[in-house]
Amino acid sequence: MSGAVAAVLLLAACGNAEGTPQPGPRVEGVQPTAQAPAPALLATDRVRSSPGVIVSGGPDAPYNYGPTVLVDDGSYRMWWCSQLPGVGVPGDDVLSASAPALDGPYGAPTVDLHGGGSGFDAKHTCDPSVIKVSGSYYLYYTGAAGEQPFGNSIGLITSADGVHWTKLGHPVVEPSMQVHGENTYGAGQPSALYLDGWVYLMFTDTTGAAAGPKGTGQFVLRSKDPTFATGTQALTPNGFAEVSGTRSARTTSISDSNSSDWMWVDALNAFAVAHEALNQGTVITFWNRDFTAHPYGDVLVAGPWQEGAGLVRRADGHAPASAQDRCGRVPIDLVRAVRETSAPTDLTHFGLDLLGVHACQPPATLDGVAMPSSDRTIDLVLAGHRVRVDRRAVAEQLAVRVLDGPVPSAEALPLAGRIAPGVPALHAPNRPYGLVLDGRLWPIGPDPVVVRANSSPVTETSDQQWDAYPKGLDLTVLRD
Repeated sequence: MSGAVAAVLLLAACGNAEGTPQPGPRVEGVQPTAQAPAPALLATDRVRSSPGVIVSGGPDAPYNYGPTVLVDDGSYRMWWCSQLPGVGVPGDDVLSASAPALDGPYGAPTVDLHGGGSGFDAKHTCDPSVIKVSGSYYLYYTGAAGEQPFGNSIGLITSADGVHWTKLGHPVVEPSMQVHGENTYGAGQPSALYLDGWVYLMFTDTTGAAAGPKGTGQFVLRSKDPTFATGTQALTPNGFAEVSGTRSARTTSISDSNSSDWMWVDALNAFAVAHEALNQGTVITFWNRDFTAHPYGDVLVAGPWQEGAGLVRRADGHAPASAQDRCGRVPIDLVRAVRETSAPTDLTHFGLDLLGVHACQPPATLDGVAMPSSDRTIDLVLAGHRVRVDRRAVAEQLAVRVLDGPVPSAEALPLAGRIAPGVPALHAPNRPYGLVLDGRLWPIGPDPVVVRANSSPVTETSDQQWDAYPKGLDLTVLRD
């Protein structure tokens, strides 16, 4: 067995632990409150799957697994773990490809990340998770210098376009080394999302105090700094608490599993955690915002699997809205490896719809919806705020849906800003367009259609000046 294949098995070991992963926290974790109501049961329909493999590294790639999938500017972009001969140092590589539809056809894959021969990720880079915040892409990954015990850590690369990447160069999360059990994996398998100004990072750490006997468990950090260098908080039995660094004590696990993925579901006002259940498929477990209760019962996306699911998400890590019924349905789609030879491979799509979610009733679940306001303009709801838009044509370009009438409860949301005709816009060579509102830059995407619809004059600037602007709400996350 080659060293590269042995490393793959080491990286994949967490996703193939014996036993059925159980939803919910460990004894050491945040416990559902005694007053919490019983989880609501969600109906499902439109069960679906692709007819076969939808993407791979080609005939010379011995394995393909650990995907992350974004709906980004109207296309599907996927990153996954594979290995291509003749690319960098022999070891795990992160590949990417794009397609007009989830089931493809995907273009030829490119290698976005590989071992560089030195540092914590000298040999292996795997398990990508990608989000986009304020027009910039952040790819978190598992890195390893070789096959040494507890050798996995979480790294980060960044990009302005999702194609050309800059490596941070050091781990953002390392093993806590609180316990030394039989599973010597370390820390890795990250999954990131962006919510209310925070980057939430869920990950495996087999050395965490709340990890199971076989190293299972999912831990959560959050920070408003995507590099997690400052202002980091860890989920504890008493909620989120400030910690001095990302190697702080892992006292709380939200899922007794490994190789998991998650997203925020605005329509349900809940986190959805996807993890594998032995001989069943992918289980979706739901947590409320404070990780104190399961507001909904588990949902099973059945079918064969070998290695963890990658949920299809918006660019900010939120669940996409249903194209057929935004207010009553939530699509759950995922990609997972279904066959194993030397390591997991054959990435295949599975999915279903959740029914009866009543998403357009509480204002917290109206994310991306626009509606007439009291002063004959349009209010766009985003991240718990209203953005007032003077021109309906502009609102139609920004929103995922424009309602014919107002939603009274939305009036209670704070007004974050107003897009008046002719407000100035800013653009840089490797940055999206943004509107300048009250001294803050609100990214709106790479297409100038909104700028034109709003008659906004555009100032070309440098990437550095674009980055230096204080940022308002990120309007690019709605353009899925």
